[in-house]
Amino acid sequence: MPAINAIAPDKLFRLIGTAHCPYIIDVRTPGEGEPALIPSAERRPDREVERWASEFAGRSAVVVCKGGGARSHGVAAWLRTAGAAAEVLEGGAEAWAGLGYPRVPEAILPARDDLGRTIWVTRSRPKVDRIACPWLIRRFVDRGALFLFVAPAEVEEVAARFGAAPFDVEGVFWSHRGEHCTFDAMVEEFGLAGFAALERLAPIVRGADTARPELTPQSAGLLAASLGLSRIHGDDLEQLEAGLPIYDAFYRWCRDATDETHDWVSHTPRARVRT
Repeated sequence: MPAINAIAPDKLFRLIGTAHCPYIIDVRTPGEGEPALIPSAERRPDREVERWASEFAGRSAVVVCKGGGARSHGVAAWLRTAGAAAEVLEGGAEAWAGLGYPRVPEAILPARDDLGRTIWVTRSRPKVDRIACPWLIRRFVDRGALFLFVAPAEVEEVAARFGAAPFDVEGVFWSHRGEHCTFDAMVEEFGLAGFAALERLAPIVRGADTARPELTPQSAGLLAASLGLSRIHGDDLEQLEAGLPIYDAFYRWCRDATDETHDWVSHTPRARVRT
């Protein structure tokens, strides 16, 4: 039976990747365990909780320490006094790793800015990959990540000037690799292949992004929705926000509904018998 104000690793695993996932706060000290994070987690110093606790007022949070002991329980209690719905992860980071759940290697992440965000830059007027990749980052890596959309010729200089990681452009680390698109590369490099739904989603994105809509039955639909969004929105950031729910829906289909069918006849009311 789970402890009061605690969440089991398997339940948290199911929440990660969804729009309503709680904030995951890692309070381990530097050098405590492997330098890897539970997907979407952010590090915060436990001894400074009184300084940052108010940021989570009105939000749900899960606090992670090494073994699920006093450190995470204390921080979660402090967060609750600040108005957060805070729980601890049962067994902490050790329990998560022991179950073989995915972890994001910190060494692969771009440097964070003064507000703790990773910053990314890519070409303006996104279609598929440049919406899919921000969705992946926001849901599984850094929910506060900042995305800059600029003219293609300016990506390299903007990246250097503002400390941003360039993606989905030629000649950079986060880009296409052979027949795989940038989304594929990010799933692999972030260590997220353990999410079976992402393994199902990746070829859908790949087919839509690389002019191979026949790759999966869903690729053509994703491409159509992506092109439609690009026509609706002239502002790239507005388009990004509008596109996130589409990938939320595809992710949940990949996770929960691939075997479900829909037949309108089964939902048709029975014909009334005249008497």
